[in-house]
Amino acid sequence: MSNIIKLVQGDTAPAIVCTITDETTGAVVNIAGATVVLKMRAVGSTTLQATVIGSVTNGSAGQVTFFPISNPLMLSGAAGNYEGEIVITFPDTSVQTVYQTLKFLVKAEF
Repeated sequence: MSNIIKLVQGDTAPAIVCTITDETTGAVVNIAGATVVLKMRAVGSTTLQATVIGSVTNGSAGQVTFFPISNPLMLSGAAGNYEGEIVITFPDTSVQTVYQTLKFLVKAEF
C-alpha cells in the first residue's frame, strides 16, 4: 500500500475504508466478529497520536472503516507525515497486525 491518504488537521471526515488481505496469497481475510484498531503516530515518533476503533463493515470481504470523528485526536496533531498500523483481534482472541503500514499526510487547516 504505497498510496498516501491526505487529510486535514481538525477534520472529522472522511471515513477511511480498508480491505484486509493476506500479503502472501492476496485473498481477503475474514474479519467477521473481529475487533480492528488503527494506531496512528507521526513518522519518526514512538508516541501514538491516536488509536481509532474500526467498524467492520463487511467482515467476510475483509472490509473495515475507520471514522476520524470516533477519535478526534487522530487529526489533532501537527501537520506532517503520519503512519498507521492496523491490528486485528479475532473472536478466538488471536491477534494479527497488518505488516504494511498506512501512510498519511496531514496538512494544516486554513
